[in-house]
Amino acid sequence: MQLIIGTKSWSTWSLRPWLVLKRTGQPFEEHLIRLRWDGAADEIRAVSPSGKVPALKDGDLTLWDSLAISEYLAERFPDAGLWPADPGVRAVARAVTAEMHAGFQALRNACPMDLALRRTAALDDATTADVRRIVALWRDCRSRFGTGGPWLFGDWSIADAFYTPVATRFRSYGVDLAAQGDDGTAAAYLATLLADPAFLAWEADALAENPEPAVGAAKL
Repeated sequence: MQLIIGTKSWSTWSLRPWLVLKRTGQPFEEHLIRLRWDGAADEIRAVSPSGKVPALKDGDLTLWDSLAISEYLAERFPDAGLWPADPGVRAVARAVTAEMHAGFQALRNACPMDLALRRTAALDDATTADVRRIVALWRDCRSRFGTGGPWLFGDWSIADAFYTPVATRFRSYGVDLAAQGDDGTAAAYLATLLADPAFLAWEADALAENPEPAVGAAKL
């Protein structure tokens, strides 16, 4: 298998299936494309039907959406336990993952992922609403389903991969979770996500990349 990804400091959508693929324990090849330079779009279109990263190649099969890739890996490697075993809990895990996949646009726009960044940002009303919803979601899932372990549903699942980039945003922009309704549950879960050895390996690679865009390059 080959996973085509973008610059590790910035590409949230690449990070998600990379974490999922790591959890399968299966060997795979990384094909990293440096973003934010003039030739990046052509390079991506040559390997990804959507013209975006990530994309997964497994034999003759190519997939080009983070959630589709993750679902495929859950079916391809059922013993990896990428979703909760209980059907009801699994349905909730899929719902919160899909909410991340499709939503929180204000947070995405105001706080793009940048793993090297540390600053305190003033959040507008729409972004604050996104943060409050995420805090409430994390607290609810941890209280209802998280007694068996430190992850959102106890054991690690695809949902945790999808919220890892959110944790990096909260850290990068100095988001005060307590001010948005957290009783410490969301902060503890955030710390768990950022201490995951797989994420730490990704972050180490990202910080070693020194991903500065070329002079005059347009952002993708």
